[in-house]
Amino acid sequence: MYLRKIVCLANSKKPPSGRCVAGKELSGPRAGQWVRPVSARVEQEVSEDERRYENGRRAQLLDIIDVPLINHQPADHQVENHVLDADYHWAPAGKATWAQVNALIDTYDANFWQPAESTHHGINDKISELIAPSIRSSLKLIRPENFVLVVQREAGYEGRPSRKRVRGQFEYHGRTYMLSVTDPWIDDDYLTRDEGTFQIENAILCISLAGVWNGYAFRLVASVITQDLFED
Repeated sequence: MYLRKIVCLANSKKPPSGRCVAGKELSGPRAGQWVRPVSARVEQEVSEDERRYENGRRAQLLDIIDVPLINHQPADHQVENHVLDADYHWAPAGKATWAQVNALIDTYDANFWQPAESTHHGINDKISELIAPSIRSSLKLIRPENFVLVVQREAGYEGRPSRKRVRGQFEYHGRTYMLSVTDPWIDDDYLTRDEGTFQIENAILCISLAGVWNGYAFRLVASVITQDLFED
């Protein structure tokens, strides 16, 4: 077992009933490197119990966490994956500041942001499984331009019933993106609202390139970080 101290920059929904947790190491020789703790189960989701601290609280976005891990297990483009040690509790080690998160923003990586295909409701949001392994990364922390949340009703996949969904639209280095949002706190807030477009000022986004499904890896907005999330 080994520990990694990370700032939690994503704590997003992951089927069937867990979370995708990811963050960056804070200090030491690996400072700034991404770590995604994953379970040993097929879908690799982190369960509610696995992200629970010994005091009963669950790990949250922006927590600083000591995460017990067993081994590094990269999977195609998701090179940041480490299998968690389910025998040990995660340990809280503080809360990140706005300044710390800003210092962790990634520089532009043209390989990660290479042109992609678009789904029916998205823009530049899917990458062929033939291309994805060459990207060699699956997480980026960015400051986008003109970021809005779009709440709209979308037809279901392969004839499934339509559902109201939240997408994030933004511009980044000259391209437009419209990506599905998997941040549960954004869903809880915006799915209760009427359909529409909502401007979000000064946002920092964690972008995740999910594992391959039906021949594609999908870009997602895994978290929306704004200054009002931080204590004064």
